[in-house]
Amino acid sequence: MRNHKRLALFGALVVIVAAVLVGRSVLIPENPFSAPAKTQFVSRAEPANFLHTDGNKIVDSHGKEVVITGINWFGMETGTFAPHGLWSRNWEDMLDQIAGLGFNAIRLPYSNQMFDPKSKPRGIDWKMNPDLKGLTGQEIMDKIIYGAGQRGLRVILDRHRPSTSNQSQLWYEGVYDEERWIKDWQMLAKRYRGNDTVIGADLHNEPDARATWGDGDPRTDWRLAAERAGNAILDVNPDWLILVEGILKDGNDWYWQGGHLKNVRQAPVRLKVPNKLVYSPHDYGPGVWAQGWFKDPTFPNNLPKVWGEYWLFIHEQNIAPVLVGEFGGRSVGNDTEGIWQRYLVNFLKEKKISYTYWAINPNSGDVGGLLKDDWETVQAEKMEMLSTYQMPTLSQPKIAIARDPKWQAIRAEVEANAGLKIVYRTDASQDRVQKIEPEIGIQNDSKIATDLSNVELSYWFTVENGDASGQVAEVTSATMGAQNVRVRLAPSGENNQYRAVVTFTDGAGKLPAESVGTVKLSIRKGDGSWYSQGNDYSFLPITDEEPDETERIGLYLGGKKAWGMEPQEYQAAQASANEGSAG
Repeated sequence: MRNHKRLALFGALVVIVAAVLVGRSVLIPENPFSAPAKTQFVSRAEPANFLHTDGNKIVDSHGKEVVITGINWFGMETGTFAPHGLWSRNWEDMLDQIAGLGFNAIRLPYSNQMFDPKSKPRGIDWKMNPDLKGLTGQEIMDKIIYGAGQRGLRVILDRHRPSTSNQSQLWYEGVYDEERWIKDWQMLAKRYRGNDTVIGADLHNEPDARATWGDGDPRTDWRLAAERAGNAILDVNPDWLILVEGILKDGNDWYWQGGHLKNVRQAPVRLKVPNKLVYSPHDYGPGVWAQGWFKDPTFPNNLPKVWGEYWLFIHEQNIAPVLVGEFGGRSVGNDTEGIWQRYLVNFLKEKKISYTYWAINPNSGDVGGLLKDDWETVQAEKMEMLSTYQMPTLSQPKIAIARDPKWQAIRAEVEANAGLKIVYRTDASQDRVQKIEPEIGIQNDSKIATDLSNVELSYWFTVENGDASGQVAEVTSATMGAQNVRVRLAPSGENNQYRAVVTFTDGAGKLPAESVGTVKLSIRKGDGSWYSQGNDYSFLPITDEEPDETERIGLYLGGKKAWGMEPQEYQAAQASANEGSAG
């Protein structure tokens, strides 16, 4: 079996390719990339802010965590030797749109053939892009990188193909041998050394069926090749991140091209400069190939297990950061592809895993793009999905960026609701008690204060015996003032299950960013009989001074669940897990 993935469509492009290739023009002096190729470029006056890794996190030079939420813009790996779409758009207009949509990085594919003297950029409307006229593909790359830096965007360079032909199975092909591959990487590393707009090298796109991992064969072992190229790059530019994709298969165990990273467990990539390695799997939906897990009866709840086997374990076990370099699909609806795509975005957000979406281009054969075929109109449903997980730029733009107000509003709503979770402890930890006394903390990990009047909490418990109708619930203390907190009891399902519903008045105000607000409750029966907390869904015997995170207490914002797992959800998940493990 082979998994085939998109080929860019060139039919329309052939018609509009420029008929005459003009000679080189005088380069623009105010552009720092207008100097000869040997010059080392720096795009900003302030101190450079290069990235490195810390466990499973990417951090900046100050140790602050960085999450890449970017997009691919392909074309330089094809026969145009320039990013696609410039036949109908200005290159700076494209960058304005990418920045305005809220992305903070671009993954920029290229081919080694682009650097050959005979490779002349084409498929560009020179009237719309007069400053690109006469430039080489390398010089157009310079322009894109400079323009990205001006807009606060970072760039990951992606060696997508050796030549402009279809994706190669290995990192070398024909005249573009391993020596040329590494030589070109070192050239780029030197060219952009000192320029923190370029944050890393994605060494080779989607090693295919011939590629192996960890078997020691120098002709096919992608892990060893990645070490050779990565270390060669770091020899001349120790500031870059080195991104290593997976392979397609290991024996008869197939995954996605670029996504199979299972063998990292026993054969991790070894780089001479510490804290520079990022693993970059690719993951796709049934629109690319109908993998078996899409037909599993537990779909989509089976997806974390699938991802865990092939690449998520790298993040979960704190081996290295993960950046999902490609994912995408045509549908974000209620079909299998749409469910998969939305589930993945939510999952990446939950885990704070970086990504670069495939792609801004509409001419991606089997997954489509973020833009419609006019190369300007945004696919609203896709952008709404991606807007729920976009992180700030790594640096302030040097020019004014017009943020699209629609996506700004979605992001503002998401940011206002993001970062909230429940932590819990109790002083009444024994099984049999006359009072249930949970201490519930609302932890706000976001950078935005949350209006507590929009918050509701649910604590689930069971009444085994005694007077259920005569139960009393009280707020014994609260950091926002007990007088500003309300609690009521309500039946919840069968078998004498109840929930304590906690709400807040306007007087509770806002929960500040990066803080915890605590509410202590006391629940008792009117006849003084006992509860058995061991039967209570939300109860945990946590008496430590510092509370622990729990998903068994629900948190709702504006009536929508923002945290926790309700009893019915938990039971359904358990049933699915049991079914999945049977046989």
